[in-house]
Amino acid sequence: MTRIFTKQTPAWLLILAMLITPVTVTAERIKDLASVAGVRTNQLIGYGLVVGLDGTGDSSSQPFTVQSLKNMLAQLGVVVPPGVKPQLKNAAAVMISAELPPFLKPGQTIDITVSSVGNSKSLRGGTLLMSPLKGADGQVYAIAQGSLMVSGVGAKGSDGSSVVVNIPSVGRIPNGATVERSAPNPFDTSDSIVLNLNTPDFTTTSRMVDSINETMGLETAAAIDGASVRVRAPLAADKKVMFVSILENLTVEPGEASARVIINARTGTVVIGSNVKVMSAAVSHGSLSVTIAEDTFVSQPGPFSDGDTAVVARSSINISEQSGAYMIKPGTTLGDIVDAVNRVGASSSDLMAILDALKQVGALKAELIVM
Repeated sequence: MTRIFTKQTPAWLLILAMLITPVTVTAERIKDLASVAGVRTNQLIGYGLVVGLDGTGDSSSQPFTVQSLKNMLAQLGVVVPPGVKPQLKNAAAVMISAELPPFLKPGQTIDITVSSVGNSKSLRGGTLLMSPLKGADGQVYAIAQGSLMVSGVGAKGSDGSSVVVNIPSVGRIPNGATVERSAPNPFDTSDSIVLNLNTPDFTTTSRMVDSINETMGLETAAAIDGASVRVRAPLAADKKVMFVSILENLTVEPGEASARVIINARTGTVVIGSNVKVMSAAVSHGSLSVTIAEDTFVSQPGPFSDGDTAVVARSSINISEQSGAYMIKPGTTLGDIVDAVNRVGASSSDLMAILDALKQVGALKAELIVM
């Protein structure tokens, strides 16, 4: 069936039409469907000082910044006399975050993000002093230091007006941290690997096991559950790397996704997946329009009445209602729903209300998700 859309066709109907176009399911690589258990990134966090700011640092009222500066100077042999409170216009306390990729070795570098924790107005032009980055186990895995790159900028006038573009209190340092310790990984010591599907699905898991066993030999792979597959692998590191390289390039035809309708109530976006069907139902759609117009006219007094000329307001109210109805037959597909909604001229909000009503009466055979 050919669907013709004109310039007056709503944009959301064009999106739905693209979604209902028949798509041939093709095989995908295991690399794109699953990840190897244990081969993951690790989150790192640290605390440090940024110096060299142009008067946009923390104020002296920030006690942690003052304490951090005193502690750092003491480690460098500079003793601040008791009772002296440094002015910190050019320094700021920051938190440092980074991700440690798997298999990264000491001496390699990673990118870091630096964020102000005080009342610093901007980190532009600052330099991060040497700061340790720790993992969830409390161990130091990297050391960060370097000059910040800040995309945000702000300007303030003498009258108090200000303009800020992006966020000047957050910056990045490419290759700003040097790895000092590798994250523990069971990949080198285990005689098997586990593949975790990005989207759990029993059909995809079963087909993945069949594909691996057909290529690598029987009983090489076994399903753990609907989201994981255990694969026997060589123990030697070089052979295991070659084995995983072959494994992740095997192709599997993934199972079809379950029938699902997703509605974004804030933007009015409606996405309807394949295999969505409805049972027999009758839908009546109507819209109520109220128009109020205000007119004015001049009221003239009668002759010799000693009255005054006055301007009088006059209102006209018009109420109109447009309605439409259509019947949904058993086994109706997504394309039929779109055509029916298009015929009655419903909007995206009307479609959301129709789908919700169908779900309430049990006619919509799909999972309805409202964001």
